[in-house]
Amino acid sequence: MKITRIETIPVNVPINPERAIRGGRGGHTESPFLLVRIHTNEGIEGLGEVSCTPIWSGEDQFTAAHLIQRLLAPLLRGQDPTAIERLMAAVNAAVANNPFTKSAIEMALWDILGKVAGLPLYRLLGGPVRDEIKTKFSVSGLAPARAAAIAAWAVEQGFDTMKVKVGLEPAEDIARVAAVRDAVGPDVRLGVDANGGWSVRAAVQTIHQLYQYDIYFVEQPTPDQDVTWLADVRRRTHLPVMADEIVYSPQDAMAVARAQAADVFSIYVGKGGISPARNVAAVAQGAGLVCTLGSNLELGIGNAAMCHLAVSTFAIDADTFPCDILSPFFYETDLLQDPLPIRAGWASPPTGPGLGVQLDEDKVAFYRADKG
Repeated sequence: MKITRIETIPVNVPINPERAIRGGRGGHTESPFLLVRIHTNEGIEGLGEVSCTPIWSGEDQFTAAHLIQRLLAPLLRGQDPTAIERLMAAVNAAVANNPFTKSAIEMALWDILGKVAGLPLYRLLGGPVRDEIKTKFSVSGLAPARAAAIAAWAVEQGFDTMKVKVGLEPAEDIARVAAVRDAVGPDVRLGVDANGGWSVRAAVQTIHQLYQYDIYFVEQPTPDQDVTWLADVRRRTHLPVMADEIVYSPQDAMAVARAQAADVFSIYVGKGGISPARNVAAVAQGAGLVCTLGSNLELGIGNAAMCHLAVSTFAIDADTFPCDILSPFFYETDLLQDPLPIRAGWASPPTGPGLGVQLDEDKVAFYRADKG
C-alpha cells in the first residue's frame, strides 16, 4: 500500500454563541479548522483534523494546508502509510513546531492502519483500560451571571464536574467562580483554568481567595514561558496544579516533573499526535503523576481520536480529573455521518476500524471555507 495524495479541506464551523469559550488566552466564536484525508492506491483513506486556532498554537487552516501541500505531501507520497513511526520521524525532521498540523497527518495514518488491521484504534493502542471516559464541562470566562447560567445548564444536561475559565481579571474571576458555585450547589466538582493568564503573585492571591468555593484543581495558572513560575504557585498553594500550555513534548513533561511544578498534565491529541500524547503520559506515569485530556474544541474526527486515546491510556486518570471531550455541547454539527458516543459526563470511542468515523460530505461542503 502506498500514499497517493493528501487532501486538505478548510472548514469554518460556528460555536454556539451562548457557550463560546473565553479565557486567559482570548476566545473565538468560530473554529477555522482543516480536515485532512490521506488517499492510498488500495482505496483505503485516513482522516485527520487540524484543530488549529492561531491564538492558541500559532497555526491556522492556511498555514497547515500550505505546509501539508508544499512540504509534507511530497515527502509522504509513495510511502507505506502503516509505517507511522518512520513517517512521523521524517515529518518532524522536515518541519519544526506546528504540532496541530502534524497531528492531523499522524491521526490519518493511524486511521489507515486500523482499517488495514480491521480494528478500532484503541485496540491497536493496547486495548481499553476503562469502559467509559469521565468528562467535564468548561464554563466560559463571561460575566458572573452569564457564567452561572451556563453552569446551571450544564448540570441540567448531566455534568457533575466542570471547570471555570479564569485568568482574566482577579476580582471578576473570583466573582465568576462564586456565582458558578452558587448556581451548581455543593455537590458538583469545580476546578478553574487560567490558561496562563495570571502572574505568580496574582495566581497565589486569587487561589487563596478561591479556597472558600471548594475548587479542587487549578489549571495552568501562569504563562508557559517559565516552569519555575508554575512551581512557585504549586509550592505556595495547596490545590493540585494542572500543566497544560507548558507541556507539549516528553521533554517538557520531564522539565515540569523535575521542577515539581504540577500534579497533573493536560495532554492533547493536537499537541503533535496520538503517540506524542502517550509519550507524555508515560513520563507522567514514571514520575508518579497523572494526566487528563484537554481540548481545543475539536470536531468529530479529533474527538474520535481523543476517545481512543483516553480509553486506552492508563496514566489518564479520568475519574479524578475528567477529560475535556465536550464539543457536541458547543457545535451544532461535528461533520460526521453518525454522532459519537458522547453524552454529558461520559464518552466512549467508536467501535469501527481505525478512528471509526466517516465524514458527512454534505455538511463538509456546507461549512467549507474555500467554496465558491
